[in-house]
Amino acid sequence: MSAVSPRYELRIAETMGEVRDAQRLRYQVFIEELGGSGPDVDHEARLERDEFDAHFDHLVLYDRNRTGDQAVGAYRVMRDDQAARIGRYYSESEYDLSALKASGRKLLELGRSCVHRDYRGGAALAQLWVGLLNYTDAHAIEVMFGVASFRGTELQAIREPLSYLHHFHLAPPELRTRVLDAFYQSADLLAKDQIETREAMSQMPALIKAYLRLGGVIGDGAFVDEPFNTTDVCIIVDLPKVPPKQRAMYEKLARREGRG
Repeated sequence: MSAVSPRYELRIAETMGEVRDAQRLRYQVFIEELGGSGPDVDHEARLERDEFDAHFDHLVLYDRNRTGDQAVGAYRVMRDDQAARIGRYYSESEYDLSALKASGRKLLELGRSCVHRDYRGGAALAQLWVGLLNYTDAHAIEVMFGVASFRGTELQAIREPLSYLHHFHLAPPELRTRVLDAFYQSADLLAKDQIETREAMSQMPALIKAYLRLGGVIGDGAFVDEPFNTTDVCIIVDLPKVPPKQRAMYEKLARREGRG
């Protein structure tokens, strides 16, 4: 991290240079840290990218007091009107989104969320969340959804948190996505009475915990993503149900720690 306190700036990328800032950070996290890969990854330039990047908006968080690469957080988001122009959502290659698409709600797909390793556990994630919630307000979004991941592809190693999500945070039928039949793996790996909540939460990725605090729920099933070395669940957040106290907490943290 910078020798001085971070001075955060959150931007919606307006230039290819700013998109590449996000892709460079994604390479560090998804390729170098997690051992992922993909057909469009540019190893020479150290960019994690795909053909969908041109159709998403990119939220990029910078630490303007940081020496060198200043992008320390990123999210990419695609509204339903953007998805309509290209004919599909990114996550439709993994999930049946029929319930969401039939809901009549205004949707936002989330993806490629990452924070630089030096900025995890602090205000950086709060900065991203506040920016994301402001974006949903500006575009009258009602439901946001997207893939959230566990590291690794061995389901038995994460059976406790997966089962916890299935039994205690399964989406209602009217919003419930489902892993496509060709890839479906059940997240119901332990009976409800066998789950130790404390152990399940200790294994839960920080991003999924953050979604749960916003009232997030998951779709049916887990998707094993071998190229990215992850196991994915589909998170759904019904924004009118986000606890106001939780949003206020993120805003307070972002204000308190967001200025250098």
